[in-house]
Amino acid sequence: MCSRLHLLRLFTPVLFAGTALFCAPPIGSQDTEKAVAKAVRALEARYKGAGSFRAVFLERRSEGRGSLQLESGTLYIRRPGLMRWEYEAPEKKLFVVDGKFAWFYVPADRTATKAALRQSDDERIPLLLLAGKTTLGRVCRRIELADVHVEAQGDVALRCLPARGGEEEYKEAVFEVDAESHLVRLLVREAGDVETEFHFGRWEENPPLDRALFEFAPPKGTVIVDERTLMGNQDAN
Repeated sequence: MCSRLHLLRLFTPVLFAGTALFCAPPIGSQDTEKAVAKAVRALEARYKGAGSFRAVFLERRSEGRGSLQLESGTLYIRRPGLMRWEYEAPEKKLFVVDGKFAWFYVPADRTATKAALRQSDDERIPLLLLAGKTTLGRVCRRIELADVHVEAQGDVALRCLPARGGEEEYKEAVFEVDAESHLVRLLVREAGDVETEFHFGRWEENPPLDRALFEFAPPKGTVIVDERTLMGNQDAN
């Protein structure tokens, strides 16, 4: 029998309507591949049908026992390959994918981190499939139904095992899709019991989003940290 996730009690009605969770319905083995293929096609078709999207999100990150961080904000997507995450609470932060680089900016620290997309292992990168930059088949070496709690009856959860191996890669990603093929949850599990979970709501299709929204211009005095330089320093040590 399913139980509620205590985490969802922290969600506000403004972000997400309802907190009831349901177990995913059992599917016979003979129907599993068809169910997976149908869900993947529907998810990709949903986000191919519009040129831009906007949604609210709540992010939960845990690193082992006793460590929990909750953040919320607004996500903007423009095809092909552009994303902007505006974090609003508990502090303002910005994550921008401009098509070539991923930028992470913390105004309070006056620091911005820059990484080439092909080098970044940021947990938000799998969502580039919504921006038309890739497909689940390219991101995942294997896709299967995930036996996890889902947020609403009729939702489908897909487990993605990453296409490339290595210690830097996430162990798995779980995409939860609702009855209208909107992505409502992304759970990324990494090594060391690290989990990052994104919940999405209030999806809007084709909002007017200017290209400049996805360009990061560091404010004067911002320190730019290039991940390639950091990796080079680590190798040297």
